[in-house]
This record gives sequence, C-alpha cells and structure tokens, in this order.
Amino acid sequence: METWLAAGYCLALVGLAYAIDALARRAASVSEGGLSGGFVYHQDHDAWQCPQDQWLWPQSFDAQNRVMRYRGTPSVCNACPVKATCTTSASGREVQRAVDSWPASEAARFHRGIACVVVVLGLVWPIGVALTGPGCDSLFVLIIAVVMASLLSLPLWSHLRRNPVFIPDGMAHQSLDDAVAEREAAADALTRRRSSYASDRREPGSEAPQ
Repeated sequence: METWLAAGYCLALVGLAYAIDALARRAASVSEGGLSGGFVYHQDHDAWQCPQDQWLWPQSFDAQNRVMRYRGTPSVCNACPVKATCTTSASGREVQRAVDSWPASEAARFHRGIACVVVVLGLVWPIGVALTGPGCDSLFVLIIAVVMASLLSLPLWSHLRRNPVFIPDGMAHQSLDDAVAEREAAADALTRRRSSYASDRREPGSEAPQ
C-alpha cells in the first residue's frame, strides 16, 4: 500500500506543478488584458492606440518592475467624451507594458521555480521508500513512478533553463534615472515623427470623420 501511495503521490505532485504553471500563465494573461482595457499596442511605433483613435506614447521605464509606461496627451484625454469610463487622471490615461514576455519574465520564472520544487518534493517519498529495500515488485513500481515523473517534468525544467531573464544591452547596470532619461529621449524622437497621424493632428474634442 505504501508503494502505491508513494507512486501516486509522486505523479499527483507533477500534475500539481503543471497546474501551478498554467494558473500563473492564465493570471498573467488576464492581468495584461485588464491593464490594456481595449487599447491596442503597435510594436512598430512602440505606442498604444486607444478605442477613441488617440495615441499613448512611452513616457518612462520602471527598471525595478521592468515595465514601460505610456501616457496619452493630457489635453486630448481631458476633452475625451468617454474619459469618465477610462481614467480619473488629469495627466492623461496611462498604460503599462511588461518588457519581458512570458516565460522570460521574473513572474514566470518564479512560478516555474515553485513548480519544479513541487516536482522535487514529489520525488522524495518514492525514492525514500525505494531506499528502504522493498520487494522487487514494489521497487519496480517506484522506479516507474520516478521515471515517469522525471520525464513529464522535463518541459518545466527545460523552459526554466532556456529562458533566463532578458536584460537589454546597456540596461544591466543602468540606473532608473538613466533609463527614464533614455526613454524620454526616445519618446521625444517619436513625437517628432508622429505628425503624420491624423489622430494627433485633430484638435482636442473634435470627432473622427465618419
């Protein structure tokens, strides 16, 4: 009975490890969707476009949390007819974007690390029972359980090993003030280039052409 309990416990914890990883991934996806609130990110411009066809441009980089902050033009946001349902800030709507994609982000590595620890805990009992010298049949069951658990958990270990935290060149030893100054300079450059967008040329409060 102890042999079967140990084997079942081992495989059950592998399933729990995958459940932890899946729930963490889902929570991250829901969180990102909630933060965007219907805004569309345009990677080619490094900017967000709101449902009212206005643009939010990069304003600062939070090096500690590794998120980029984007903000709309205050005069445009304050004159927006749907501002009450969008933001209460008088400085324009802000949207954040994590610079590290899943599973390279710190959150993903943290939860994958927990999942791998759970797998290791699942291996402790059957290995301990195997070391007590059970019969051949019991030993065979324990070996099968350990091998199966190890093979099933390989993707978790592989992803954790192959996806170190991504740190862009020149950012590893960059202070927060330097990062913010660099992003503000990039935002100024983008501002000079965006004059071709009709949404930016419209006067605040004007409606988009039908």
